[in-house]
Amino acid sequence: MTESTPYSFLPTSKKEVEALGWGQLDVILFMGDAYVDHPSFGVSVIARVLEAKGYKVAVVPQPNWRDDLRDFKKLGRPRLFFGVGAGAMDSMVNRYTAAKRLRSSDAYTPDGRPDARPDRTTIVYTKILKQIWPDVPVVIGGVEASLRREPHYDYWDNCMKPSILEESGADILIAGMGEKPILQVAKAYEDGTADSLPRILMGPPLTTEELDWVYELPFTRLPHPRYKGKRIAAYDMIKFSITTHRGCFGGCNFCAITAHQGKQIQSRSEASILREVEALTHHPEFKGTISDLGAPSANMYRMGGRDKALCAKCRRPSCLFPNLCRNLDHDHTPLLQLYEKVLKVPGVKHVFVSSGIRYDLFLDENGFLDATGKRYFEEIVTRHTSGRLKVAPEHTEDHVLAAMGKPSFKLFERLEKEFRALVRKRGLNYEIIPYFISAHPGCTMQDMEALSKHPALRGVRTEQVQDFTPTPMTVSTEMFHTGKDPRTGKRIFVERDIAKKQRQKSFFFKKR
Repeated sequence: MTESTPYSFLPTSKKEVEALGWGQLDVILFMGDAYVDHPSFGVSVIARVLEAKGYKVAVVPQPNWRDDLRDFKKLGRPRLFFGVGAGAMDSMVNRYTAAKRLRSSDAYTPDGRPDARPDRTTIVYTKILKQIWPDVPVVIGGVEASLRREPHYDYWDNCMKPSILEESGADILIAGMGEKPILQVAKAYEDGTADSLPRILMGPPLTTEELDWVYELPFTRLPHPRYKGKRIAAYDMIKFSITTHRGCFGGCNFCAITAHQGKQIQSRSEASILREVEALTHHPEFKGTISDLGAPSANMYRMGGRDKALCAKCRRPSCLFPNLCRNLDHDHTPLLQLYEKVLKVPGVKHVFVSSGIRYDLFLDENGFLDATGKRYFEEIVTRHTSGRLKVAPEHTEDHVLAAMGKPSFKLFERLEKEFRALVRKRGLNYEIIPYFISAHPGCTMQDMEALSKHPALRGVRTEQVQDFTPTPMTVSTEMFHTGKDPRTGKRIFVERDIAKKQRQKSFFFKKR
């Protein structure tokens, strides 16, 4: 091991390694995304965590797997192990639409090139490394590996597949958020005790102190200089964003966030977030606007069960569906206080919340749950959106929503009523933008027609429509594959015909 390098980025080439005066590297990380040194990019986080503990780490972004494989050889053999991550998304979701057509661009690749990563990136990279360096351990992780850690249904090949650990030939798989396990693995290989490790390691929830430490590592928050003059769309979207917490207790059946980040909310301290905000104001391109202050569900910051002993026994997949858990502390005060303090940081002019919000955390069909929920709603609408409140009711028909694990559409109707009253009172020309999903298990063509004609959506702009894509580790994918609701064992309608799936989606674009 060595002391943490003062070089602003981790090396990506032999020339950069030599410039640091390093000999053999300890760990070499291969990634399917471009190298952006930002805490929203998982491999970059893992690299910084290892670096902070004194390991000599290099990153090889988007290696060429079609030529003589020189990218896999150029940095030589690491002392401890290779690490492989497909990127911020499952590579098949990244490369293909729900209609199984190749996407025309890749937001995580310079200039949007769609051909910079292979299908099933983790498997391809790992097999190549094992072919070249058969005796060097390979550790896989990230979203693709994490959500394919068990035998799973694969939508693109329409079959059951074994664990990606077996398909790839990797030695160890880190499931979930990997900061603590990667250090455990590194120490075990250094000590010669790796044989005692399980082949699949789970990322346990981090404490507030641990989370603060991770997010305050010396990220440059910039793409590597090798991309000078090239645009990385995903970076543009997140470069002025700040993560407040991890995890989600919403338990939507189509979402894999809980399977990867966990159900328990892990929140950063106010002080740590404010330090990152202050640091962000020194970014060369920062003009005063934080584009997103949030997480998967932005308004879950510092929320959780009042009685932790009850939470430990609980087997509910969601704290919100079919009803709000009585043990859940849904006080929005800590978040409101955070917003206020962030806005007072010199150099900050606007703070937007672009992450999704769960309105069933502050509202039911009868109105606001408490005073803090009402205040949160008013603050979000009037101070933390750019005039467009984006929410995700997902559908209008209650039986489809029940299959999704989402609340009744009547709750959205109540939200819209409160929204209209608020903007009218404040004299604001704001709009509410609902997001929907088509072709989810349980959804028929008639259900989509009913959605398109729903009176509550008359005159409402629909911007984002997502055709349901079955991804590993979700209840909805199990429904899609088996045609049954696993909670009841009853048959459920599933639209598998791609042309009919597209027809369902087309209802969103009919004039209302």
